[in-house]
Amino acid sequence: MALSAAAHWYDSTAAFFAGALYHGPADPLDRLLAYVDFRKVILAGGLSDFTCFAGTFVQEIYDTHPQIRSACERSISGHAKTLEANIREAMRKYAVAADWSAESLALHTPAVIQGACILAKAKGSADVAAESLGHLYRCVELLFNPAKTRE
Repeated sequence: MALSAAAHWYDSTAAFFAGALYHGPADPLDRLLAYVDFRKVILAGGLSDFTCFAGTFVQEIYDTHPQIRSACERSISGHAKTLEANIREAMRKYAVAADWSAESLALHTPAVIQGACILAKAKGSADVAAESLGHLYRCVELLFNPAKTRE
């Protein structure tokens, strides 16, 4: 049942994010920043309405249920993978030569979002998550140094 729940979570969230408006901007950095903004916008309703089932679940079972851990990892990494093309394209466009990769930034992004969700649960409010996503937005901007290189 847990594996079915993890698969359902992945399928439903993949469809939700695939149809989101953050894919619209022509500039890859704008798409990435729009993604962070979108994650901030969906911090609505109760905590269970925006927190990640896979992230919450894997925290509890990572050591005791390897199959479920793998299913959760596929969900988290699969979602991160959807960000890689925009990151790679932005790195090319803005001539970013860095010691980090598109894959590492793509994985870092849900790590920050998961941490923001944990803080929201601990504090009982989405406000701290929104602040954390604001920091993520600014960090992404700094990585690409748009003030210097954007047209």
